[in-house]
Amino acid sequence: MPTQARSRERVERILDATAGLVLVDGIDGLTTRAIADAAELPVASLYQYFSDKEAVLLALCERDMAEMDDQVARDLLAVGELTVASLVETSMRAFVTVYHRRPAFMQIWVRGRTNNAIYDYGRHHNKRIAENLLAVAIDADLVDARSYTTAELSAIAELAVEVGDRAFQLAFERDPRGDTFLIDQAIELVTGYLARIASDQ
Repeated sequence: MPTQARSRERVERILDATAGLVLVDGIDGLTTRAIADAAELPVASLYQYFSDKEAVLLALCERDMAEMDDQVARDLLAVGELTVASLVETSMRAFVTVYHRRPAFMQIWVRGRTNNAIYDYGRHHNKRIAENLLAVAIDADLVDARSYTTAELSAIAELAVEVGDRAFQLAFERDPRGDTFLIDQAIELVTGYLARIASDQ
């Protein structure tokens, strides 16, 4: 196996091993030695890729958030008629799909925010999601751009994403698979809020 491919395989093995440990033991008891043992690698090999366990957790979040972006993009392409409501519901349910596929992510995201790098990356990711989805809405002529400035539209989109993120935290704190009632309420809440910027359709 070429060196680059072997390195990618080892990194994936480390990330998957970390996710498994988080599900079983949580974040607090996580150590680099435990990660290395679970990945069946020497500790020295782990340090070739990550400086400490916090760096591993950040990389895991980065991977899973990238997967969320891909899921949202794929699911939106499959939407027949795009409206503000379908944009919100499709995007938010795409996140739930990835949360189910990557169950360790929500534990890390909720309980790992004492890691400043994870917190900062998550906020940056939320901002990027807001920008991307706003761009989709504008391109589809879903937004009443005449009534709001560009800065106001950006602020509304970012607030909607942050509200949805917090609501999903509550849903997954209540139930590891996500409380379906709270998920539905979150989608309804964000959809109702964003109706204010919708163009006449």
